[in-house]
Amino acid sequence: QVHVVESGGGLVQAGGSLKLSCAASGNIVNINPWGWYRQASGKQREMVAQLASGDRTTYADSVKGRFAISRDDAKNTVYLQMNSLKPEDTAVYYCAAHEGFYGGNDYWGQGTQVTVSS
Repeated sequence: QVHVVESGGGLVQAGGSLKLSCAASGNIVNINPWGWYRQASGKQREMVAQLASGDRTTYADSVKGRFAISRDDAKNTVYLQMNSLKPEDTAVYYCAAHEGFYGGNDYWGQGTQVTVSS
């Protein structure tokens, strides 16, 4: 069982920065990859960034060069650094822990709101 809790969301002006945190607890030894997702009002949830074994990263085209996912193993925390924010980045951001084996579970946080004003 894994629990993840997002924090760090808020209101920021366009062009600003924000850093989200995903604090994990429980048995996370088999979690691979970690991911950040977002869901804007009226739209489907989409992948923003993933962090896989070997620190391999994957980003949505819309955030490449602006967002960066990272992890601090000592703190059991995954981060999403968001720079050059745009109004279209406004969404609820979710952290997910994916068990990296066949039949594994996906554990989702409750989400944190990010609002970017123009």
